[in-house]
Amino acid sequence: MKKTIFTILIITTTLFANFYNLKPIKITKDIHCVIGAFAPPTKQNLGFVSNVCYVNMGKNIVVLDAGPTYNFAKELYGVIKKEYPKKKISYVILSNFHDDRVLGASFFKAQGVKIIGYKTIIKDMKKYKSKFDRIKKIIPKNVYANTKLVKPDILADNGYKVKGSKKTLIILKPSKISEESSDIAIYSKKDSFLFVGNMVFNNRMLNYRKESSVNGWIKALKKLAKLHAKYFFGGHGNIYGKYAYKTTLNYLEALKKGVEKAIKENIDDSELVKNINMKKFSHLKYFNKLNYNAIHNCYDQLQWQ
Repeated sequence: MKKTIFTILIITTTLFANFYNLKPIKITKDIHCVIGAFAPPTKQNLGFVSNVCYVNMGKNIVVLDAGPTYNFAKELYGVIKKEYPKKKISYVILSNFHDDRVLGASFFKAQGVKIIGYKTIIKDMKKYKSKFDRIKKIIPKNVYANTKLVKPDILADNGYKVKGSKKTLIILKPSKISEESSDIAIYSKKDSFLFVGNMVFNNRMLNYRKESSVNGWIKALKKLAKLHAKYFFGGHGNIYGKYAYKTTLNYLEALKKGVEKAIKENIDDSELVKNINMKKFSHLKYFNKLNYNAIHNCYDQLQWQ
């Protein structure tokens, strides 16, 4: 009999387990966020490496990014419903196409929540489809259960508005490409709050990909800075004050200057990292590997301009 009860307890615990133990922080009266690990997806962090927020719009709630798995989104849904039991979650806005941001949309879509993304996001999802197996390969099957890639219901352009009874969120596309072509910012003027996804990294190095644009990224941050938002909330890290974008902007400006100088001086590809001094950013996590990638990717782009 004791063995049977023990088995039932294990099954019950597994069925109703909270894998992520989410602890939202209060940014404003109406905006709360959960902070992801300052690392790539691992078995330990269960893919939860990016920041996710939710906004009380008055009669409804809007979620900013969906997180890495169905179960993550399910837990976040429970957190939101506990705080706002009578409010409907009406929209999820995806700040780009990355797996750690979009895969949780599979849960929200199953609840009838409308998913919004930038107009190029489906194209990116198709182009980089293999990247959506990353988290699945790393984390336990029971945590990943029911997770799948779903398409947004609404494809938005710059200036698209999501209206609530007491505030409006505006989707901003400050440049054609920053880290990705599907990167967007979400702005609440009433809260003086900007959610900018992978346009801003704190506590760790940014990821400058072959598809990124140093000029577009710099342009985007300078344009968003002119809004003078009190809260500048990036996709990674726990720094979110009005100048939280500066580390990313300073790195990109130094990267561009260093790469352009190396091109002008005909520095050999194998000597780039040695000749482009970025040591003032070496305190950031994963600096060595990601700085190496950034220099070489940026060099490959700018030398042909």
